[in-house]
Amino acid sequence: MYHQYKEGWVEVIAGCMFAGKTEELIRRIKVLEYAKKNILVIKPEIDNRYSDTRVVSHAGSSVASVAVSSSLQILDYVSEDTDVVAIDEVQFFDENISQVCDYLARNGKRVMVAGLDTDFKAEPFGMMAVLITEAEFVTKLTAVCNKCGAPATRTQRLVNGEPANYNDPLILVGAQESYEARCRHCHQIEGKVNTIGV
Repeated sequence: MYHQYKEGWVEVIAGCMFAGKTEELIRRIKVLEYAKKNILVIKPEIDNRYSDTRVVSHAGSSVASVAVSSSLQILDYVSEDTDVVAIDEVQFFDENISQVCDYLARNGKRVMVAGLDTDFKAEPFGMMAVLITEAEFVTKLTAVCNKCGAPATRTQRLVNGEPANYNDPLILVGAQESYEARCRHCHQIEGKVNTIGV
């Protein structure tokens, strides 16, 4: 007896800054556009670095998108004929994002999300750990460490050229901050306590 699997799953593209997450998301979107899939591209309103209306990679690739302020708002833009929902900078969404992704996948949508898996403290960022656990497919990308050239998995925040403090807020509005990709050994956080005491 012939059995067709059900459509609908979640795939996560994760990694540090400058690892090419958005570039990979856009590449997948372009492939699916070529296959004539109906794709809804979402970004959080907070991410307006390059554009208010497009998802843009550091390398300059871009696709048209809808900016939303909450994860539940995504559902307002999904229609019956939507095949794929692609979400960039997913770490910035609220705690409902995993339920939204699950709902979409259970209703036959291919859900592709991209985001930082860890924050500048090298700790899980937002709901990314949950999304990675619940997804069918996970791609973890690495960058190149700005200090030593090793595979980089962490995002180094620098404030006025110095490593950020552990107690700094996740988002520093108006601060003179910059970011680098760093490996485990070159990543620095001032004030982070080693709880096992070694």
